[in-house]
Amino acid sequence: MREQYRTDELSTADLAPEPIAQFTRWFKETAANPAIHEPNAMVVSTAAADGRPSSRTVLLKHYDRAGFVFFTNYESRKGRELAANPYAALLFPWHPLARQVVVTGRAERIGRDETVAYFRTRPHGSQLGAWASPQSSVIASREELLARYGELAARYPGDTQVPVPPEWGGIRVVPDAVEFWQGHENRLHDRLRYVREGDHGGGPGAEGAPDGGMWRVERLAP
Repeated sequence: MREQYRTDELSTADLAPEPIAQFTRWFKETAANPAIHEPNAMVVSTAAADGRPSSRTVLLKHYDRAGFVFFTNYESRKGRELAANPYAALLFPWHPLARQVVVTGRAERIGRDETVAYFRTRPHGSQLGAWASPQSSVIASREELLARYGELAARYPGDTQVPVPPEWGGIRVVPDAVEFWQGHENRLHDRLRYVREGDHGGGPGAEGAPDGGMWRVERLAP
């Protein structure tokens, strides 16, 4: 299976001064494309303390110059791995556009107030689901899961406020590198990567980063 990608060139001159602005450009184009289902879906990769990696698809819920935020059970596999090794990679696979974005950086838990505010916006059923599912734990059957959900639904009917589970919350990935990949024919893809530098970094294509550092843009061989 092979496909030739025929797209426009991505040059450094095309890029925004910093990666979040560039991500916003591409994300808006992606969200406007009806061929792409759930444009905020991303693959989150983590690694245990012994280096064994794992990946799963989750939904991006917020991003800004501070980083990229998703929500999870902190006792899940990814939650435990990030507690032991607080670095993650995010991959946005926008295949119909022959594009992908790869974010790597340090992962940190967001503030509890921010978690509570987001939890209140979730559908009632999703709030119950966060309590019903001991994410990544072995369970005996689907019936067991549904029984837990039924008990919670009886305890917290639709007009009742559901408390936020203590082990549930947000993770922010603070990027130290963001790569923008544009596919081209003959595997001559464009790969332009922003790399965060220190307070005194800089150079061609650099721009002030949120922490006072700078961004350097480099081209990678495909």
